Amino acid sequence: MTSINDPAVTAFLTDGTRTGKLAWTGADGRPLVTPVWYIVEDGCIVFNTGKETAKGRAFARDPRAALCVDLEEPPYAFVQVQGSVELSEDPHELLRTATAIGGRYMGEGRGAEFGKRNAVPGELVVRLRPTKVTAAFNLAD
Repeated sequence: MTSINDPAVTAFLTDGTRTGKLAWTGADGRPLVTPVWYIVEDGCIVFNTGKETAKGRAFARDPRAALCVDLEEPPYAFVQVQGSVELSEDPHELLRTATAIGGRYMGEGRGAEFGKRNAVPGELVVRLRPTKVTAAFNLAD
């Protein structure tokens, strides 16, 4: 087990535009996974989702989640973050995080555009607070 604050883990999670594969439990108990854009902030994985989406409803019911980010080519690697989410509808936090996430994935020049588009009523800021972090690097070696 490692920490999200381990420099190698943080570097891996913040390198480029890899998506995170977010896992949660559906209302009927099924495991569900979807890709998400995210940032790492204050020791948490931060992303946005709609309050009425499957993720938003699930997290209101059960805050447990896991996120896996992987390198899908040699030397292959992954980081898995398990924990609980905290939800916020604060409009200032929503605009700030949506802008940062949009800037990461679409380029700084388009961050404000994506922030404005995604920071609307009904959207959430989701913070995944780690309880367990697992990482493996250079799996092909």
